[in-house]
Amino acid sequence: MMTRGKKSVAERILYDAMDMLAERAKKGQLETFELAVREAMPLIEVKPRRVGGATYQVPVEIEGDRRVELAMRWLVDAARKRTGKTMAEKLAGELFDASQGTGATIKKKEDTHKMAEANRAFAHYRW
Repeated sequence: MMTRGKKSVAERILYDAMDMLAERAKKGQLETFELAVREAMPLIEVKPRRVGGATYQVPVEIEGDRRVELAMRWLVDAARKRTGKTMAEKLAGELFDASQGTGATIKKKEDTHKMAEANRAFAHYRW
């Protein structure tokens, strides 16, 4: 979430978002955050493989650290695109939506899974 090396601004945004999340969610803020990240983690993605002059989108399974990284990146990107007053409000809204199983982050995860499912025929090109 940090841009241009402004660590203190990023910390303040995150802590404000967590406070807003605590007000909005029935559970604790950390539990809601963990649930949002867990809901947003993709299991499978597609990677391009060039085989005999053609490029195929080959579905591959994602390792643990990359799952968390993609989930957090998608949450921040979706929060930036939301309409709202402050980044803290937008991030809190996106985290809450993701914990409920809705929002732009969850849609991105579902779209990624659909694309992988559609290209399942090319799974034998995985190596």
